[in-house]
Amino acid sequence: MAAPTATDRRELAFAGVAKQADLVRAGAVTPRELVETSLERIAELDPKLNAFRCVFAERALAEADRAAQRVGSADDLPLLGVPISVKDDTPLAGEPRVIGSNAFGDPSTESAGFVERLQAAGAIVVGMTRTPELAAQGFTETVAGGITRNPWNLQRTPGGSSGGPAAAVAAALVPASTASDGAGSIRAPAANCGLFGLKTTRGLLPPAPDDEIFSGLSVYGFLTRGVGDAALLYEVVTGEPFVAAAQQAPKRLKIALSQRIPPGSTARLHPDWRRATEQTGELLGSLGHEVVEREPSIGPVGLNVLARFLAGVADEADAMAHPERLERRTRNLARMGRSARRPAARARRNEAKDSARVNAIFDDVDVVLGPTLARGPLPIGRYEGRGAAYTLNGMLRWMPFNGVWNHLGNPAAAVPAGFDADGLPLSVQLVGAHGSDAMLFSLAHELETARPWTDARPPVS
Repeated sequence: MAAPTATDRRELAFAGVAKQADLVRAGAVTPRELVETSLERIAELDPKLNAFRCVFAERALAEADRAAQRVGSADDLPLLGVPISVKDDTPLAGEPRVIGSNAFGDPSTESAGFVERLQAAGAIVVGMTRTPELAAQGFTETVAGGITRNPWNLQRTPGGSSGGPAAAVAAALVPASTASDGAGSIRAPAANCGLFGLKTTRGLLPPAPDDEIFSGLSVYGFLTRGVGDAALLYEVVTGEPFVAAAQQAPKRLKIALSQRIPPGSTARLHPDWRRATEQTGELLGSLGHEVVEREPSIGPVGLNVLARFLAGVADEADAMAHPERLERRTRNLARMGRSARRPAARARRNEAKDSARVNAIFDDVDVVLGPTLARGPLPIGRYEGRGAAYTLNGMLRWMPFNGVWNHLGNPAAAVPAGFDADGLPLSVQLVGAHGSDAMLFSLAHELETARPWTDARPPVS
């Protein structure tokens, strides 16, 4: 087999999870070639992006050589030889759980259960991607790890807390990365970087070895360029038939167009993001769906989200081996979170009541369509030197549409929706009732087919 050229390797890098796995299965490319492609792109582009905290080059190449011995065997592994990254808030055996901080302790003794399933399916972990300290910010800039940048514009953030994963996938350093979402941390980086990102129904993907993460708000998941790749990864780790769901056109759906800023936020929806949402509604109407203007009765849910979020920060801070090494802003957030533990407990008791009120909209519609964010990616350094309260208020103005669905546990997906006047990605959020993940895959894939986005490549790639 002839060695791939530089052009071939770039195309290979952008092929995505499912296509890379197919190429390995067909013998058109070897696992080593896939891993070498990923490692070469990390070496070339990550000095500009700073997406990776650590890279396991030698280990990954050894795993690739072992994977090559299984090509064509009876156990047809769905991810054999595919390189991925793991977000640095996720337990990975033998590696410390750094979470963007200098406060970490000993290496983890076991990996998260879903990471073990990915590896059992043949995926090869090439490194760990960066996150803001304790996954507590919507941008990825830390004392411990420096600044992670958006490949669409190096002066903008890829977001947070899955900022490293988003930058790595958008620039095709890896075809997919694990991620997590406690108040928009999959969806906001997906929106900033032109990716697809689904926060699943709470409980669909168990958080083992933990009983829950981030005060019960957060779920693990993935960032990918295309819907089909995400469906494959979620199918591997949950056993649900998401690939078939993504390939099947949805039935005629009733979709609520919702653009109202939730109570408690002083955000203003940028005209570009309003336009993207309205145009997506028009597109869905042209595809045969019924689109109506309808707002869920969110009410004062934001206070419950905030209490649980702050309590989650405090829990993470208190679990660090060296909390005295945390950044000042993070220490102050944690202090606020300790005071918020009683309100957070009350918020959890109120979850069922909140859910009944907000989710009543799904008695009449199938999906709520709205903007993923209020505006595009923040400039690098926007909150440098700012305090905890100032930064927290800024995040609520920038990403007001996400946290409610973490509190309630609904599935919610960020779907690319074109570009703004500066060439930066736009995104819409699709939200469904509990357990409607398969339907969201189907609808998102229909949008991807009607308005393709996976061929768009950022300047740094």
